[in-house]
Amino acid sequence: MNISSLAPLILTAILWLQPAAEAAGRTFFVASSGNDANDGLSQTSPWRTLGQVSGAELEPGDTVLFKRGDTWRGQLVAQSGKEGAPITYGAYGKGGMPLLLGSVSRNDPRNWQNEGGNIWATAKPAFTELESRDDLASLKWSVHAESGAKVKATATPPLQIECASSGTAANHIQVHASGFPVVEGDYYAFAFRVKCTKPFVLRSIGLMNQSPPWKSYGSRGAGGFAVGSEWTDCTARFKASKTAKDGRITLYLGGVLPAGATLGFQPVSWKRLRCDATELLTVDVGNIIFDHGKSVGVKKWKPGDLKQPGDYWYDGANWQVKVCSEKNPAELYKSIELALCRHIVDQGGKSYVLYENLVVSHGAAHGFGGGSTRGIVIRNCDISWIGGGHQFTTPEGRPVRYGNGIEFWSSARDCVVEGCRLWEIYDAALTNQGGGTNQQINITYRDNVIWNSEYSFEYWNRGPASVTRNIHFEHNTCVNAGFGWGHAQRPDRNGRHLMFYANPAQTSEVFVRDNIFCNATDSALRMWNDWTAGLTMDHNCWFQRGEVLMVFLKTSFAPGQFAEFQRQSKLDAHSIVVDPKFVNADALDFRLADDSPARSISTEGGPAGSRQRLQAATAGRD
Repeated sequence: MNISSLAPLILTAILWLQPAAEAAGRTFFVASSGNDANDGLSQTSPWRTLGQVSGAELEPGDTVLFKRGDTWRGQLVAQSGKEGAPITYGAYGKGGMPLLLGSVSRNDPRNWQNEGGNIWATAKPAFTELESRDDLASLKWSVHAESGAKVKATATPPLQIECASSGTAANHIQVHASGFPVVEGDYYAFAFRVKCTKPFVLRSIGLMNQSPPWKSYGSRGAGGFAVGSEWTDCTARFKASKTAKDGRITLYLGGVLPAGATLGFQPVSWKRLRCDATELLTVDVGNIIFDHGKSVGVKKWKPGDLKQPGDYWYDGANWQVKVCSEKNPAELYKSIELALCRHIVDQGGKSYVLYENLVVSHGAAHGFGGGSTRGIVIRNCDISWIGGGHQFTTPEGRPVRYGNGIEFWSSARDCVVEGCRLWEIYDAALTNQGGGTNQQINITYRDNVIWNSEYSFEYWNRGPASVTRNIHFEHNTCVNAGFGWGHAQRPDRNGRHLMFYANPAQTSEVFVRDNIFCNATDSALRMWNDWTAGLTMDHNCWFQRGEVLMVFLKTSFAPGQFAEFQRQSKLDAHSIVVDPKFVNADALDFRLADDSPARSISTEGGPAGSRQRLQAATAGRD
């Protein structure tokens, strides 16, 4: 056995093998029939909501168990344990694994209103005004420019902002003021007027704290305000995610305010609102999933493009979805899930967390997302129907969508993903990536099964001062990259099992071994720049029905040219290119048949791909 293959096992032992007394903690139970007023400490007094779990004061060593067979909607915000005493999120009882959904349902015909012809819309929220502040012009409005952007502005509203250079990113020009207290869960409306000597679209407005480290205080639906030569009345609505006194409104103009233009800006009012409706569409809807995946919506970016059945547009200004349908969508489909653009599990900045036996599904951002993580273990979980949300719009006006199954973003270390199943992911099923200066160290992905994702594994790390070390992608079964729901909707179709984007970081000890990579729309591998000195790839089983097996640097290699790829790349010396022979791939049963050639190529002499005892991928876990 190659001693380096023991590294992730040793790491896991170091993380978890601590004295039992140190790891002992309380166990809390959560059931859909529970009550948040309960203490949660027994199966007869469980909590009910994800909000209660996210806001509870957990201590290292505590465990939160969700009842099998039950469903929750919303977002789980993880809490940190400590080394040897993680916070654990798991399951109890009998039945299917607990289901955490990042979507809202619109299954009732009363949820939809006809707007003429074949256009149907979700109900427009009705708000009651609780209080209003109309003296916004008296606040100190500041104009900030950085990174080469240059502006000149008047001191008091209505502001006149002359733009000499716009910069390239939204934050390069900011107009902001503080003095907006908010209460978590309440709704707020910021009304203002704008005009500009050159037309553009104002897309990014934030509600945040007034000083570093910057944090969002509320969500606003995606969508922009068209700004022209005449005064335009605009209203940006927010749902507060925090209770705070130091709220700040920021208009981000960098990259979009045209050079040579003069912008007029007049703040009007700030209103606190109440809405009796539940599950408002306060963030972008990145996917609509009909009848549990039998079909999906096709996202459009303006209402005039709603022409074919299934086309939909998210109206961020009014928190509505509009769909092209021959009749009421809820009469055509039994199940309609609107996937919201937020991580289903938000673990940003958290450490020493264990998740096991959970289903995470139907979200438009990441399934598990967040930067600066340490000691995260995700085990025996199902992650599916993830991504498609609006991440940002380029200065050229091109909207960008995103969404990974499990992402370790910037400064992640000591993390393990094992025994999971991931499918129908808009971007990458699994990824560690980051920008700026960061470290990605000791991350292991093993024994996972992935299918119908744009990428099975994506990696990059930007900045020559960044460090990547000891990354293991081993014993995974990866099938049909680029065959997922989002591929046809992408402007950058790029179905690959291994997508290695430009990687200038100091990279060493990256191992891709003992995997099965079977079939991709574009190629099994794409590697943008040469960092093979830090990469070991070997004992893999590759199979590609298309014409291109590998894209290495700028050279494409057909399946019959694998030997030449091996010679040029100095990778995959003991790997093979052959049909791995699954038991029944059409039924999503990716176990290896008895005569599979992949059974003999592993580093350890066993089969390549997942070593877990796989049932058909469509079957539920016990």
